Amino acid sequence: MIAIIDYGMGNIRSLGNAIGRLGAEWVLTSDHSVIEKASHVILPGVGSAAKAMDNLRELGLPELIGSLRHPVLGICVGMQVMCRHSEEGDAECMGIFDAKVRRFAEKPGIKVPHMGWSRISNLESKLFKGIDAGAYVYFVHSYYAPLCLDTIATSRHPELFSAALKYENFYGTQFHPEKSGKVGERILLNFLEL
Repeated sequence: MIAIIDYGMGNIRSLGNAIGRLGAEWVLTSDHSVIEKASHVILPGVGSAAKAMDNLRELGLPELIGSLRHPVLGICVGMQVMCRHSEEGDAECMGIFDAKVRRFAEKPGIKVPHMGWSRISNLESKLFKGIDAGAYVYFVHSYYAPLCLDTIATSRHPELFSAALKYENFYGTQFHPEKSGKVGERILLNFLEL
């Protein structure tokens, strides 16, 4: 059973549909015992990092998430709050990934938020088994994790940033695999096979 963490910040319908298409069972929950017993855990995210951390703390979830030993996937803001800090709301985050999340600089010809299909490269994890470098995935974000030791995929806007992170059993994607067509479906399947 896959536990999708319910903390009021996720795009649950499209994520649940994507997992359902893979034939996997999932539950939306903030119940600690259900999360601990799940085979895999997904932390989705839409909105601000500061609000996400407030909601997670209210539910006592940061410590629980950090203690998990089965595969955990943070998506978009879900990945960002697994980093050390976010400039968005000056939020102290969980500190699982060794990165400080920054806002894209406003520059002529560069749109913020970064929204739409972009290529991912430098794929360095089982999460990307069967995915070719240069594959397109779907992003919607104004904040990003810079390159760091936990980076397992990169993208550009226009400078390189971390498209995905990994530390031990924790994974994060800045892009939305549930909105990334066949490529995203394969990434979710790879996660569920970890």
